[in-house]
Amino acid sequence: MFAAEKTMSKTKYIVAAALAMAQVASAQKDSAKAIEEVVVTGSMKSVRRSESVVPVELVGYKYFQKNPTPSLFEAVGMINGVQPQINCNVCNTGDIHINGMEGAYTMVLIDGMPIVSSLSTVYGLSGIPNSMIDRVEVVKGPASALYGSEAMGGIINVITKNVGLAPKLNVDVMATSWQEYKADVAGKWRWGRKVQSLLGINHYRYLQPIDRNGDGFTDLTQQRRTSVFNKWHIARKAGRVASLALRYVHEDRWGGQTNWTPAYRGGDSIYAEDVATRRWELIGQYELPLKEKIQTQWSYNYHHQNSMYGTVPYIARQQVAFGQAFWDKEWTAKHSLLLGASLRYTHYDDNTPGTAAANGIDNAPDKIWLPGVYVQDEWRMNAKNKLLLGYRIDYNAAHGIVQSPRVAYKYAPSYEHTFRASMGTGFRVVNLFTEDHAALTGARTVVVAEALRPERSYNANLNYVWRIPSASGPVNVDATAFYAYFTNKIVGDFDSDPQKIIYQNLSGHALSRGLSVNIDKRLRIPLTLALGVTYMNVWLRKEDSMAVLQTTQQLHAPTWAGNVVASYTIKRKWTLDLTAKWTGPMRLPIVPNDYRPAYSPWFAIANIQATYKPKAKWELYGGVKNLLDFVPKNTIMRAFDPFDKSIHDPINNPNGYTFDPSYNYSSLQGIRVFLGVRYSM
Repeated sequence: MFAAEKTMSKTKYIVAAALAMAQVASAQKDSAKAIEEVVVTGSMKSVRRSESVVPVELVGYKYFQKNPTPSLFEAVGMINGVQPQINCNVCNTGDIHINGMEGAYTMVLIDGMPIVSSLSTVYGLSGIPNSMIDRVEVVKGPASALYGSEAMGGIINVITKNVGLAPKLNVDVMATSWQEYKADVAGKWRWGRKVQSLLGINHYRYLQPIDRNGDGFTDLTQQRRTSVFNKWHIARKAGRVASLALRYVHEDRWGGQTNWTPAYRGGDSIYAEDVATRRWELIGQYELPLKEKIQTQWSYNYHHQNSMYGTVPYIARQQVAFGQAFWDKEWTAKHSLLLGASLRYTHYDDNTPGTAAANGIDNAPDKIWLPGVYVQDEWRMNAKNKLLLGYRIDYNAAHGIVQSPRVAYKYAPSYEHTFRASMGTGFRVVNLFTEDHAALTGARTVVVAEALRPERSYNANLNYVWRIPSASGPVNVDATAFYAYFTNKIVGDFDSDPQKIIYQNLSGHALSRGLSVNIDKRLRIPLTLALGVTYMNVWLRKEDSMAVLQTTQQLHAPTWAGNVVASYTIKRKWTLDLTAKWTGPMRLPIVPNDYRPAYSPWFAIANIQATYKPKAKWELYGGVKNLLDFVPKNTIMRAFDPFDKSIHDPINNPNGYTFDPSYNYSSLQGIRVFLGVRYSM
C-alpha cells in the first residue's frame, strides 16, 4: 500500500513536471512568435524568419554595438562564416568572404539594391552610417535565381532603419588610444502629414602614422571619411511603398612609409598608396497604385577613384544603374507567386590598357547590359511543409543566355524543430578590369584567349534549427551543412608573357564545403551566450604546366573559424560584453623560396566592453580591443626597398625578392583602448 502510494506520488510529480515544461515551451513559443524577426532577403518578401523557406542569418544593430567598429566592413566579421579580408597591408582595401570563397563572389545589397559594385565593396560598406543600420541579413550560397550576376557565394543585405520607427535623434561618438575618432549622428523630421525624412552623417578620422612593428610602414591606413545618408518616406493609401534614399561618400586614405607627405605623391623616393574616393548612390522604391501588388525598385551609383600606387596612377570611374519591377501575387490559398524583370547597366572606364581600343590609342570604356526575368512560386503544401521553386534567365552580349534555377524545401514538424534543404545555381558576368586594376596599371596588352564563359556555381545546403525549451528561455541551435562547386573561373595569366595579361576560363574547378553551427542561450542569471563554429574545406583544382590537375587550398580560407559573444547585465545599468573571433591556419600568398610561412598560425582577436546606462536615453561605453595584442609578422617583403631599386643584387638578394605587401591574414592594429557615448531620443 505504501509502495503504491509512493509510486503514484512519483507519477504525479513526473506528470506535473511534464505539464510545467509544456507550459514553459508553449509560453516561449507564443512569446517568440510575437516578437520574431522579419527577413526579406531569402525570397524578396517580408516573412517571419521561422517561416522563410531559405535559411537567413539576421544580425541586429544592437549586436554590432557589443564591439563598436569604425565601419560596417569590420563589423560583419562578428558573423560566423563571414570574413572581412584585407588584401593589401599598405592601402588596407579588402573584400568580404563567405564560407571561404573570394570576395568577388559575395553580393552586397543596401535595402535589397545591388548598390555596392565590384570596384568599391570596401568603400561602399565603410561609408554607411552605423546610426542608419537596422539589421544585416546574410544568405550563404548562390541566389542568382532572384538577384542575378555576382550572387554566387552569398548575399549580405544591409537594411537601413524604417523612417517611421527610427529615433528622433541618435548620436554615437567614439575615440581610441590610437587617436581614431568616429562620430555617427542621425535625426528625423516631418514635412507635412505624409512625408518623413531620416538623415544620417558619419565621420571617421585617423591621421597618426603609427609603426609598431618597425618596418617603416604605417600599421593602419590614414583616413578621413565623411558619409551623408538621407532617406525619405511618403505615406500613401493602403500602405503602399514610396521611398527615396541618397548617399554621398567622400574618403581620402593613404598608407605607406611613415615620413610620406602629399608632396611625394607619384614620386620614387618615398613610397605610399594614396586613394581619393568620391561616391554617389541613389535608391528608390515605388509601389504602383493598382489593385495588384506591383512594386518598382531602382538604384544608381557613381564611383570615382583617383589613386596612386607608388609611381603608378590608377584613375577609374564606374557607374551602375539598376531597375526592376515585380508582381507579388497570392495566386491561391497555397501558392504565392513572384514574377519580375530587371535591367542592370555597368559603365567602367580607367586609365589602364584594360579599357583601350584594339589600336591601343583610343579609349574604349567597358559597357555591360544585363537584362533578366525571373519567377518564383512558394507552395504552402500544408502547415508543416513548404516548397519554393525559382527560375531566372539573364542575357549578356558576351555570354548569351544564362539560366539560374533553384529549389528549396522546408519541413517543420513542430515549432521546436525545423529542417530546410535547398539547391541552386549562381553566375557572375565578370568585369575583368575592375577585378585586376592593380595589375593592369602596367603597360601590358590585354588578351582574351577564348570566348569567355560566365563563372558558375552549384550549391546545396542542409539546415536544421532546434529550439530547446527550458525554464530560463530556449536554447537555439542553428546548424548548416553547405556544398558549393564553382566552374569557369576567369583568371589572368601574368607569367606566360611579361608584355601581356592573358584571360581565359580556368581548366578545373573550385569547391567549398563544410559545416556551420550557431548556438545562443540566455541563462537564469543575466548572462547571454552566443557561440559559432565553422568548418571549411575550400580548394581549387587547376592544370599545371604539364596539363596535370593539381589541388591547392584556397587562399585566405581557414579550415576552422568561430566566434564567441557573452553579455552580462548588472542591475540593468551595467553591461559587460566579451566578443572574440578565432581563426585557424589559412594558406597565404607567398613567392618562390619565401622565408615566410605558407600558412598563418591559430589566432584570436578578443575585445571587452563595459556599458553604463545612467538614464534611459544615455549610454557610456568603453573597453579594450585586441585584448591579446595579436599582430601578424613579416607582412611586407623588402619594405626597405619599395621601388625595387636594389633587387638585382646577387649578394644581398640571391632569391630575387621584390617588394610585396599582399601577405596578410589580420589587421596590424595591436591592443588599444576605446571610449564612447551614445544618446537616443
